[in-house]
Amino acid sequence: MTQSLTIIVPVYNEQDNLKRVETELQDYIDYAQIPTSVLFVNDGSKDASLEIIRQICLDKPHFYYINFDKNYGLSAAIKAGFDNVTTTLVGYIDSDLQTSPKDFDLLLKHIGEFDLITGVRSNRKDSFVKNMSSIIANRIRRSFTHDGMDDTGCPLKIIKTEYAQRIPMFKGLHRFLPAMILLQNGKVKQVPVSHFERIAGTANFGVWNRLLGPLMDCFAYLWMKKKYISYKVADKE
Repeated sequence: MTQSLTIIVPVYNEQDNLKRVETELQDYIDYAQIPTSVLFVNDGSKDASLEIIRQICLDKPHFYYINFDKNYGLSAAIKAGFDNVTTTLVGYIDSDLQTSPKDFDLLLKHIGEFDLITGVRSNRKDSFVKNMSSIIANRIRRSFTHDGMDDTGCPLKIIKTEYAQRIPMFKGLHRFLPAMILLQNGKVKQVPVSHFERIAGTANFGVWNRLLGPLMDCFAYLWMKKKYISYKVADKE
């Protein structure tokens, strides 16, 4: 099967970043190893993000968008992206571009053997408090899920679409994507990627979100793990 990729870009009040997103993703599309398109998911932005997205999609043939009627959160935006792609692969990158679209090529190298490949942010350019809260949150999550991942919050991932569309999303589940692939008996891998300072806009998550939120979500994950149904059809007529 010929591989193709849709990159999901969740957007919430990122008007100052979107033109740079357009430029960098178009540059990536121009030399991408496989046919690639971009799907913006506007998560109820209150600034000019939607107008900018609409203009980008009008000007660029491989850019599309979904617009929510209000703000639902990052997990809902990712879920909507998963539900609306038709390509064999689905990618994800944040609109703050603290990771580089070029690093999708590092992940694509492993897509034949693995079903999800996630980046690990090396030499992170965030504040000490943000880095430490992320490290603690990842340790908490890993102790519950045993997924072996060091940085599930890294906003650079590629997943086989058939696996992504079987994930039953809930709020906060974007932190558990590797674990949800493992529940499907899929294979996951992490690859070091570059990380950059945020140039514009404001982060939407604080220390409270990064610590208490993941802990509460871990209990939701354990409940789902016990109830999760996974099967493969051997034959039918």
